[in-house]
Amino acid sequence: MKAFFRSTPVAASLGAIIWAYMALCGRTIRWRVEGLESARASWTSNNAIIVAAWHSTILTLPTGWTKFMRKWPGRSAPSAMLISLSDDGEPVARAIQHLGLQSIRGSKANKRKGKDKGGGAAIATATKLLKSGGALCITPDGPRGPRQRAGLGPILIAKRAKAAILPYALATSPSWRLKTWDRFQLPLPFARGAIVFGETVTLADNPSPEAMRLLLEQRLNKATCDAEALCGARHIQPAPPASKPADAA
Repeated sequence: MKAFFRSTPVAASLGAIIWAYMALCGRTIRWRVEGLESARASWTSNNAIIVAAWHSTILTLPTGWTKFMRKWPGRSAPSAMLISLSDDGEPVARAIQHLGLQSIRGSKANKRKGKDKGGGAAIATATKLLKSGGALCITPDGPRGPRQRAGLGPILIAKRAKAAILPYALATSPSWRLKTWDRFQLPLPFARGAIVFGETVTLADNPSPEAMRLLLEQRLNKATCDAEALCGARHIQPAPPASKPADAA
């Protein structure tokens, strides 16, 4: 079964279906937006920018990109999304190609028998893209959680590239919530939706990676609560914090 989903024709077909559903929801959901002007200011004034959103909102992530971010000035290189090397990551990687986004594959959390599955290379590629003037989207609780708990991955990349991190929260109502580790959000066309850009996290905010990680987690969760309230979505509690911070994907 894994070989079937990894095959090029199947991955390409699933990617096209995912992209079509992303586009349908993005265009038909009635969106309310908060924090747009401050987000645009962060996007244009920082030499490098990381956009951070929770893993559960992957199907609605392109909305902010297509409606706002790709039209903002200030980026001198292509933008990309960091996606895990897991089997379910390949269709998502193919889907975002339709949006003009590059995919950077790899995750420190995706290890098998002690072997790194692309994490180091992904961090190096992401850092190079940011330093060249691109923007990077990352899900700081992916690919395995805990839900809505930020890992140190985005902080490591931000410090290497001297990048700011922009929290980006989305919620829809009504929507289905799958019984996965992240309570994956399956949006419904023509529903109510909300996008909230949170307060940017910068290298000057904190002296240590852990303090910066915690601040990102707090600001992204606050933006998520605000988005849920704006559209009347059911609040999903973050998972209990792990004893060791999650790695990003």
